[in-house]
Amino acid sequence: MASVGPTLESLVDQVISVITNDGRNIVGTLRGFDQATNIILDESHERVYSTKEGVQQLVLGLYIIRGDNIGVVGEVDEELDAALDMSKLRAQPLKPVIH
Repeated sequence: MASVGPTLESLVDQVISVITNDGRNIVGTLRGFDQATNIILDESHERVYSTKEGVQQLVLGLYIIRGDNIGVVGEVDEELDAALDMSKLRAQPLKPVIH
């Protein structure tokens, strides 16, 4: 099967967004990964969404996410991301993935 998007290897040292199976959105710089898709993020933060207030960004720093807890990995457009006013965004919190 052909690859549809960028590989993790091509995203090293890039800012990525990870949606975990338990419904968290963690954004940070990909520093490394292994064969089990465990990933290491640097300068990371979790974005917590709410319908009542803006997006909270909780600083995590250097952070490891187990590969079996990763639902989606996406590249972040840093210019577009910087232009967003997180204090004005409202959204339902993500729900956990049910297997």
